[in-house]
Amino acid sequence: MAFSVSEKPLDFVTRVWFAWACFFRVLLDGSFAARAWAIANPAAALPEPEALGDEPVASKPQAVAPPETREAPVDEGALRGEGALLLLGLLQREGRLVDFLQQDIASFDDADIGAAARVIHDGCRKILGSRFSLEPIRGEAEGKTLELDAGFDAHAIKLTGNVSGAGKAVKGTLKHKGWRATKAELPEPTKGHDGRIVCQAEVEL
Repeated sequence: MAFSVSEKPLDFVTRVWFAWACFFRVLLDGSFAARAWAIANPAAALPEPEALGDEPVASKPQAVAPPETREAPVDEGALRGEGALLLLGLLQREGRLVDFLQQDIASFDDADIGAAARVIHDGCRKILGSRFSLEPIRGEAEGKTLELDAGFDAHAIKLTGNVSGAGKAVKGTLKHKGWRATKAELPEPTKGHDGRIVCQAEVEL
């Protein structure tokens, strides 16, 4: 049976969600990553053609194809947001980030907010340091004047202010050095893990 793939472009919101979901699925699922690699690099997945010798083709033993196996269908509901929920759970466990963001702080004074922010900062910084590695995109000091050649990487550098034209050489002031991730590691979910539980309720006896 032949299957056809729709060439109708996905909308922007769907693409953002799908890219986010695939990012964490590739990190956490080696089999899924291998299949995605084969799709993105079809030439690498093709076997090398056998060289033909003097022996007639008919005399060569025929290889028996292994029985076809079908991958279990991907549970899109379980995939959606799995990696994001794992990260959110880590930030809550170490830095109480969810508790802080869910709290209405309009009535708190600056001293109370500052004290809470210090605890949250320490915990979230611990997760950032243990699960991720980051490096600055630009090594110059912030505030330094830069000259960017035409064709600079627009994915890594964003122009602000009086922006005119595209793809040409520009001169400006470095306002933020940017960050590039060199490592991202999330814990492997244990059997029976419910990713929806970001933080367990606590009952003291």
